[in-house]
Amino acid sequence: MEYNVEEISPVKRKITVEVPAEEVNAALTTTIALYRMQADVKGFRKGKVPSSVVESKYRKQVYSEATTDLINYQINEIMSGLSMQPMSRIDVDAKELERDTDFKYAIEFEVAPKLDLPEYRGLSVEEVKAEVTEAEIAEVEGRILENNAEVKVIEDVRPPKDGEVATVTFGAYQGDKVVEGIQAENFDLLLGQGQSLPEFEELVKTLTTGESGETEITFPSDFINENLAGQTVTMKCKLHAVKERITPEMNDQVAKKAGFSDVETMRKGIKESYMNQRKQMNKSAAQSQLLSQLIEGIKDFPLPPAMVEDRIDRLVQDLEYKLDRQGKGLQSLGKSLKEIRDGFKAEAESTVKSEIFLLAVAAEEGLDISPEEIEATLTQLAMQTRQPLHELKKYYEDNNLIVPLKDRLLCDKASELIYDAAEVKEIDPPAAGSKPASAEEKEADEAEGRFASKAEAVEWAVANLGIKESTAKGYSLAKLEERAEKFYAEQGE
Repeated sequence: MEYNVEEISPVKRKITVEVPAEEVNAALTTTIALYRMQADVKGFRKGKVPSSVVESKYRKQVYSEATTDLINYQINEIMSGLSMQPMSRIDVDAKELERDTDFKYAIEFEVAPKLDLPEYRGLSVEEVKAEVTEAEIAEVEGRILENNAEVKVIEDVRPPKDGEVATVTFGAYQGDKVVEGIQAENFDLLLGQGQSLPEFEELVKTLTTGESGETEITFPSDFINENLAGQTVTMKCKLHAVKERITPEMNDQVAKKAGFSDVETMRKGIKESYMNQRKQMNKSAAQSQLLSQLIEGIKDFPLPPAMVEDRIDRLVQDLEYKLDRQGKGLQSLGKSLKEIRDGFKAEAESTVKSEIFLLAVAAEEGLDISPEEIEATLTQLAMQTRQPLHELKKYYEDNNLIVPLKDRLLCDKASELIYDAAEVKEIDPPAAGSKPASAEEKEADEAEGRFASKAEAVEWAVANLGIKESTAKGYSLAKLEERAEKFYAEQGE
């Protein structure tokens, strides 16, 4: 076998391979021998069928398998000899083997670009000091208390209020048929927490124990169930009981239910957990700063297109998963698949740059991942996902995920090396008054300012869009601004 490597681009290679007739015949003979052992041909004992008969009877399968096996074997041999790692699928341009004839084929694939690595040791970076406030510990304690709250039936016959639990049986009806998925019996609804549509909660709060009621509800256009978005249904409801949540005081018994020996140990555990998470988060932020600083200094950084497309695929899959958990699909975003993919391109390119750079550092430093490290990582993953280790290992091996896992671990090692060699300056956390704006504040800041407040926006929506007040209240201010802009655009204003 002889081969020639051609550089199509900084990230693409083409290898032309020439195989002499002797190697072609040897490959055919090997495959025929394997078939001969299992061939079942009338008039011959198994394993005793002449090779010429096997070749004639199974010619199509033999020549196809011999071609594939020879190419795969030679690709592995060539890649090992060149110490080259394809970053994409290997495209093969080949015909089928012919006996007593030289064989020629070509393969093309993408590779990581060769980088002129900048100096990555001795850099300076700021890292936020990890701190945990008493308010944060108190917030966790509050959640623990809420989880341990007792629910007690209120004997007074009166409508329920926000903060109370209403036990209801309900169903959404279109005509005489109940809407599948929008019904429940003896359901405990905590009022005032946004767990259901405002119109439905308003209906519940008009009822007393034992009473039934109904109202028409129009689901918002961005309702979680897309089949019901914008649809009007009759919501029927019966109130069975009104309950109050009695939150206990913090004591050792509550702490024990949360898995601690006493209150003091619980508070110490909460603080340590927060501190460890915050330290890791702040360290990761500093590592990202170092990486961005290094990558920005590389002027020529071509990227393998297949790697970028693969990362976009993963980002789209992650988005689909998140939407699916909300009962939605990609179509709910109001964008084409191309628009969604284009929106992820910059993030994908940044991820690919980071991976290529860190792998280059790992190669420069001679870093490696041992089989024991792979085993330890898979063991940890198995524990986290509660899967048997042998099943997880088989899944990774069957789906060719061991090499990507090894690359990820190499990237982690390289990032640690850069961080450990840096001059890290610890800085105080930003003052409470300078914290980033919340999502709601950002929405308000970014809005066009057509409305002075959400209350004004709700009033406008009821008057101009023909929707009910409770439905309008369910929208964010930014969403109401968007509806207003669309309305006036259609009116030509």
